[in-house]
Amino acid sequence: MADLLALSSRIIDSGLTDQPVNRVSNELSEIAPGVALVESFSHCVALDTDEGLVCFDASGVQTGKAVRASLRAWRDAPVSHLVYTHGHADHIGGSMFFGEDQPTVIGHENVATRMDRYEYTNAWNLIINARQFGGVSGDLNLNVGDSGGGFEVKANPGARRFLPSNTLRPAETFSESHDITVGGHRIEMHHARGETDDHLWAWMPEHKAVVTGDFLIWNFPNAGNPQKVQRYPIEWAAALRRMVAMGPELLLPAHGLPIEGKERIARVLDDVATALEDIVRDVVAMMNAGATLDTIIHTVRVPAETLAKPYLRPLYDEPEFVVRGIWRQFGGWWDGAASRLKPSPDAHLATALAQLAGGADVLLRRAAQAAADGDMRLACHLADLAGWAAPDDPAIHGGRADIYLARRKVETSLMSKGIFAAAARESQLVVADATGATGG
Repeated sequence: MADLLALSSRIIDSGLTDQPVNRVSNELSEIAPGVALVESFSHCVALDTDEGLVCFDASGVQTGKAVRASLRAWRDAPVSHLVYTHGHADHIGGSMFFGEDQPTVIGHENVATRMDRYEYTNAWNLIINARQFGGVSGDLNLNVGDSGGGFEVKANPGARRFLPSNTLRPAETFSESHDITVGGHRIEMHHARGETDDHLWAWMPEHKAVVTGDFLIWNFPNAGNPQKVQRYPIEWAAALRRMVAMGPELLLPAHGLPIEGKERIARVLDDVATALEDIVRDVVAMMNAGATLDTIIHTVRVPAETLAKPYLRPLYDEPEFVVRGIWRQFGGWWDGAASRLKPSPDAHLATALAQLAGGADVLLRRAAQAAADGDMRLACHLADLAGWAAPDDPAIHGGRADIYLARRKVETSLMSKGIFAAAARESQLVVADATGATGG
């Protein structure tokens, strides 16, 4: 097994990321005596006690079985307690493979509400995860293939379940904090909003260890996902500061590498908290000054040296999306442009602009010129307008697909890559349908 602590220390101290930090090997490493971490999507953290294993998270439906097998190879003991750091499917979907142990399942009181929402919006969640993860997970060294990081996303979304029906539900829930003692080991759980409204982090005083869930993911915080529900960056930062105050000497995340050393852990958590606090401060200051969302998005920046840190790279979410999340949290959904309060349908506006320009092909040529000039934002605007104005034209959609594939190549975050790849596929389907209709 890899020496994960030595690897993370070297990467953090040097600032050089020459190896993947988010791996899905399903391999178990004993991080401290009686404390193990299985690297998966998500990880599972396990504490060995005289009364059985206490596990934090069960990984996803496609990885949970392998995670449970790794735990059995480490300790032939039942899982007495299964703690959900939060209710995302990659953390609880694999719980079915823990079911035969009949563990006591613990989670925040909002986990059950989340599970009910996943049932209510089942097809929607399959659709957006296909778009978010589809075919791009290799860019993050997640090693999860085309299945989307543990989610079934390739078939008709109406025929699948985003969260398996036999996912274990929490039997013990709490609002603000919850303590348990298992086999003489005390575990303190604390609720805080961050990536979700049902998140917890745990403190194990005997090991001076903090289990962070997704409060640390070795990427820029996932606080602005463009397709998901509200995230809470300022509360997220406050939770990280509470963790630092505990003085942890061992940090066990749900994604990324574990970290050792009081000073090193405090430095990492402070850097992440500061990045979030600064972006919230700047966005809210501009909102208070009456700025529009358009102005804020193109003004607020996170320093390049911050984004270069191994645990803050924007490879999953990115600061621009967090800006939008802050606006949504404090300002609602309207962006400040009067025409977009009750807008014209996209196709109607695009048709009018194409007529003014001289045709959808003119818009597409201008889009191609913008792409050649390196202005991919403008290129995509114009390509969309061309596509909306000529929804069945294979030539237009072939060009639109090329522009979005080029856009995908220059993006860093999985969120952007996934959405731009999906846009290209939309147009590729138009081309394929037209080719099939002509027998070509």
